[in-house]
Amino acid sequence: SGGCAAFISCPAEVSLVRMSNDNSLPLDKRRNYKSVIDASIRIFKEEGVTAYWRGCMPFVNRAMLVGACQVGTYDQFKVTYKQLGVPDGFPNQFCASMSSGLIYSLITMPFETAKNRMAFQKPDASGILPYRTTLQSIKQVGGTEGVLALWNGFLPYYGRCGGHTVAMFVAVEQLRKYLA
Repeated sequence: SGGCAAFISCPAEVSLVRMSNDNSLPLDKRRNYKSVIDASIRIFKEEGVTAYWRGCMPFVNRAMLVGACQVGTYDQFKVTYKQLGVPDGFPNQFCASMSSGLIYSLITMPFETAKNRMAFQKPDASGILPYRTTLQSIKQVGGTEGVLALWNGFLPYYGRCGGHTVAMFVAVEQLRKYLA
């Protein structure tokens, strides 16, 4: 389900990545989008409909990995923290969620990096895009900038992912309690 949602929302993600990264470019290279609507219209007019899905595969892969990492680790972390003496309820849920978010952040950050690079890229003078596939993008970033470049911006990413995971699992636990 996460992969399908990522595929459907990819045009919005491309517009978001483009707008948020535009100010990092030199003045003569900026796209200078005025709004999300302007970005969407210009991407379509200037680059065609396929530009909306640049970075789609790492976005879809990342979304599927997020679900697998969160669901696959949360309950195990709850058991582990209980064995370590963390009481049931919110303290246990919080610790398990933050740990699950950490695992998912560590695993998915290279895909996030690839997605952002693919969504933000511009063709070179001959019209060739530097990033073509997920694995090629990850390999190129790791090879040219060093493997740790795949985790640049990790702390804010983990803050977002951990916070999202806590909110989601606390809500799930409350629903389980309410519906039981």
